[in-house]
Amino acid sequence: MKIDSTLPLPGKDAREHSARVVARVRDEIAQHGGFIPFSRYMELVLYAPGLGYYVAGARKFGADGDFVTGPELTPLYGAAIARQIEAIFSAARGRTIVELGAGSGALAASLLDALEAGNVEPERYCILEVSPELRARQQATIAARAPVQATRVEWLDQLPETIDGAVVMNEVLDAIPPRLVARQGGRWLERGVAWRDGAPRFDERPLDDARLATLAAARFPADGDYASEVNPAAEALVTTIARRVASGALVVVDYGFPRHEYYHSQRREGTLVGHYRHRVHADPFLWPGLSDLTAHVDFTAIAEAGERGGAEVAGFATQASFLVGCGILDLLAVLGPPDSAVYLRAAAAVQKLVSPAEMGELFKVMLLSRGTRCKCLAATDMTHRL
Repeated sequence: MKIDSTLPLPGKDAREHSARVVARVRDEIAQHGGFIPFSRYMELVLYAPGLGYYVAGARKFGADGDFVTGPELTPLYGAAIARQIEAIFSAARGRTIVELGAGSGALAASLLDALEAGNVEPERYCILEVSPELRARQQATIAARAPVQATRVEWLDQLPETIDGAVVMNEVLDAIPPRLVARQGGRWLERGVAWRDGAPRFDERPLDDARLATLAAARFPADGDYASEVNPAAEALVTTIARRVASGALVVVDYGFPRHEYYHSQRREGTLVGHYRHRVHADPFLWPGLSDLTAHVDFTAIAEAGERGGAEVAGFATQASFLVGCGILDLLAVLGPPDSAVYLRAAAAVQKLVSPAEMGELFKVMLLSRGTRCKCLAATDMTHRL
């Protein structure tokens, strides 16, 4: 493995942990005839019990982790989204929130605090989390930041059968392992992982999944060699959730594009990236188990998946437009004098959230409503771009 000299090296214990993850990958490759789809590799390095990036206990979020999410930057992020949740509650038959992959618990704490202040507390706040370490961290964060509301929170091992209220998915879909598909010389190939020269490496095999080939053929540019991600697992999850929402809406926040931008002819190698110590890198085999792997979201596919589940797109916007529409600038204004330390810290965070050069344009928000008509609060709707 060639290491970028600009990246910090992990400590001895972390390197030993990564070696155990690599050994698990090697065994999996051997058990499957020398090749596994990339989606299986990503599943192992992110979620293998006791080993994967999201379940092995390493700190991922915040300044000491590998990346910072919107809820980590400022509670105003959750306070703004709470206004959209209020609108959903006003149209739904219940006040349940189901959050998938709640990270550090910062978003849950901010939502609970803001909803309590607005006298629209949820009847239930359910968190679906696969990582025992993150569950413990979420419990501690919520108990510290929203102690009164903490008693309303419960952790689930599976989705509820019926949901009346809001489902929140903040940077969840990008971490669902995609399939990597390539078209070379008119042939369809699946990009996966083999064991070569003592390490996992990219390899390609003929694509034998007719449905996957059909999806790729419909989405890729018409001509030339091309490689990118297709994520039927993420789409299936959205369809399942949509079917279980009896009344209310899904709020999906992630980085990505409408399909015509995602599969642009100039984006010929897909969108897969790694995150390690607040640096973005392009090597999915860098320190397996220590580095996050993500792919951007095809929001057109997510809209179609929601529609298959009986939902409709109630809004699609940039994160900047959505947060402004939800009043984040008003929430900032009441924090104190513009020259106060509290205001200046919050203003810097809000700037990162809404700036086109930071998270404001790359991140998108989609509202998928079912069983009721929920209005998206975004200042500018881009549903026509899907």
